[in-house]
Amino acid sequence: MKQMLMHVHGEMLQTAVLENGRLVEFFMEKSKASSLVGNVYKGRVVNVLPGMQSAFVDVGLAKNAFLYIDELLHPHLEKQPQQKPLIQDLVKPGQELLVQVMKEPLGGKGARVTTHFTLPGRWLVYMPNADYVGVSKKIGTEGERARLRYIGEKLREQEEGIILRTAAASESELSLQTDVVQLREIWHSIVQRSLDAKPPSELHREAGLMRRAVRDTLTTDMDEIWIDHAVRFEEASALLEEMTPQLRGRLKRYEPKQGLSLFDAYRVTEQVTKAFERKIPLTCGGHLIWEETEALTVIDVNTGKFTGSSGLEDTVFRTNMEAAEEIARLLRVRDVGGIIIIDFIDMEQDKHREQVMQRLVEKSRNDQTKCTILGWTKLGLIEMTRKKARENAVHQLTERCPACGAHSTKRNDSYK
Repeated sequence: MKQMLMHVHGEMLQTAVLENGRLVEFFMEKSKASSLVGNVYKGRVVNVLPGMQSAFVDVGLAKNAFLYIDELLHPHLEKQPQQKPLIQDLVKPGQELLVQVMKEPLGGKGARVTTHFTLPGRWLVYMPNADYVGVSKKIGTEGERARLRYIGEKLREQEEGIILRTAAASESELSLQTDVVQLREIWHSIVQRSLDAKPPSELHREAGLMRRAVRDTLTTDMDEIWIDHAVRFEEASALLEEMTPQLRGRLKRYEPKQGLSLFDAYRVTEQVTKAFERKIPLTCGGHLIWEETEALTVIDVNTGKFTGSSGLEDTVFRTNMEAAEEIARLLRVRDVGGIIIIDFIDMEQDKHREQVMQRLVEKSRNDQTKCTILGWTKLGLIEMTRKKARENAVHQLTERCPACGAHSTKRNDSYK
């Protein structure tokens, strides 16, 4: 059983995805403080830093946005020059520039922007200047991949690029064409507005959490969609009718039962609280110690009370296998991004080390956000990265202790 639960708390919209009652994804966003990722701006180059091959662009935010040279080159790798040019040969201070936010302002850093524009639809991602067709690697059969690639080439115009998303599998050419036409019209509208706009100005705002959830997270294997707010229920109903009418019958309005909120009724509140703690218990009796810094996330695996029954190596191996699965789940729930270092318990047998890494790889395939697992380091740690675009929920649901700097769950009912 797979369920999506949408809970409205004041201005906050929170979305949880459950698989057989277990929390696997969690998102939250204030209606008046929507994400900047995907927004398109007409900005002005403030200064160019030759030593960093980068520039700062004023797009009207509190801090100037950061633009690295790779984000100025052609989005198609094969069309980029063999030798990277100098940043000062591409942009000058005072130059007007169309850019899109690819990473939220995080910590003390401004937003990161690009000129590799992408507009996501239900079935595909439209790239006005990319000049290639890509197909999601999660679409397994080569025959379906070839079909989608053929349709993508047929639908795109000169210089346009298209990436067929996982949801596009088995979709008709007409559905894909509808997506392309709508996204192309949005892009043409952006370009038209940019002609008269004075920098800095916003030209396009990415969809809010409700639309993104329906567009990006709602799949045909979703059995139920629950919403506990009348206005949001109607909004979701309209979005489903527009994007996925076949799922409209799975949308349900939740009415409190015995005083229980939607999240309490499905144990989401309890699971969120546990997921965002520093010490996270494992079913076997072991536990994880989870530390997040601005630069990276460090996860330590411990046997704790688990003593096993077949010797130390077996105890360690079983703890690590459960930990690998739980870490992959928690990375999605906490929406962690950036560099991740995992200190599994030392194992003597190479086959066990390989099995633990394969379990982590296998479970990470369920993640819609790109994960790259680099493998074991010489120090016996697992090194991986997860794409970081938005501020993760830990900063909204936890507070930092002024004495020790550790995060702890806030004492409020913001997710009840």
